[in-house]
Amino acid sequence: MNLLYSNPLFGAVIAAVVVTAGCQSPSSIPEYTESFVYVGTYTNDAGAKGIYLYRMNLTTGELTDLGLAAESKSPSFLAIHPGGKHLYAVNEHSDAVSAFAIDQSSGKLGFLNQHSSRGANPCHLSIDHSGKTVLVANYSGGSVAALPIDEDGRLRPASAYMKHDGQAIEKAGPHAHSIYVDPQNRFAVAPDVGLDEILVYRFDAKVGSLEASSPRGIGTPKRAGPRHFAFHPDGNYAYVITETSNTMIAYEYDSERGGLTPIQTVPTVPADFTGDSWTSEIQVHPSGRFVYGSNRGHNSIAVYSIDPSNGRLTLVEFEPTQGRMPRGFGIDPTGRFFLAGNRETNTIVPFTIDQKTGALDPTGNVISVPRPVCIKFLPIVAIEQ
Repeated sequence: MNLLYSNPLFGAVIAAVVVTAGCQSPSSIPEYTESFVYVGTYTNDAGAKGIYLYRMNLTTGELTDLGLAAESKSPSFLAIHPGGKHLYAVNEHSDAVSAFAIDQSSGKLGFLNQHSSRGANPCHLSIDHSGKTVLVANYSGGSVAALPIDEDGRLRPASAYMKHDGQAIEKAGPHAHSIYVDPQNRFAVAPDVGLDEILVYRFDAKVGSLEASSPRGIGTPKRAGPRHFAFHPDGNYAYVITETSNTMIAYEYDSERGGLTPIQTVPTVPADFTGDSWTSEIQVHPSGRFVYGSNRGHNSIAVYSIDPSNGRLTLVEFEPTQGRMPRGFGIDPTGRFFLAGNRETNTIVPFTIDQKTGALDPTGNVISVPRPVCIKFLPIVAIEQ
């Protein structure tokens, strides 16, 4: 079996490129029975040592603790290569990106190499759909970079570097918070929480280049703080979650020019909530029917259904995460289970996902893990066949 196509991270891209009318049907979502689960952490406190590993039964939702996958300094955000053989991590409390080989039977990680992210405090990374380039966002100073990937999975020095500039509204200066390649692999979008702007770059996978688009992106409301971003599987819509205004903004996406047109803004917390809260992660369900966002402070997941005809959102619920300060979360590739990582309570709480409504229902299990930040799935079938 060709691993590129057995891995759902790549398969979803192929589906988005080939089938551009409508979202994936439930029958088109990959069927897997087990998955490795990798958890990125902050290692500056609570005894965290690096990247942790679990084995998940995708029928029952049971999680088995496999221990430490690899020691690493604050690997706060992770990305798995489309081929399923390599994993990449930012080292947020430094200026580096690390590459690891995935052991095909145990799921453990072997360190390959490390290169500079070209900026301080890299906080997010992603891999382009061809598997040739790691894209990284550097929070301090506000910049993004592209690092080529060799055939053996090792990283090469950055082939592109773009420094954000402009008048910051809320923060002391530009703060790039994430970067993503669109489903067509032609543009990269980089929300900057300090500039209140989503910057757009033309991306060339053959050479790993980034070139500023014209216009260079789209602004968000003042003091909104755009943080993380998610494309819809059909490639026609996209969603950003705003850190300081606690909203999701829905956009129409023009893949020919990398254009974003806002169509709706919805809250991530209830209207009567009066405490302090900041959003963190946003992800679209594999079916394309739901979108989820995490709230740190309100300690919940905002769940919205997506109208496939226009990309607009309808509130489903605000579901408590049963812990404090949920940063990252993960949705398994079958779309059945949701794992919420509560950083301040050092727990991961599993939920089942109602396939009709998108609502979350806690399984009753609670998994202990120090300072969870990012949760990534790798179906075991994808590396065993």
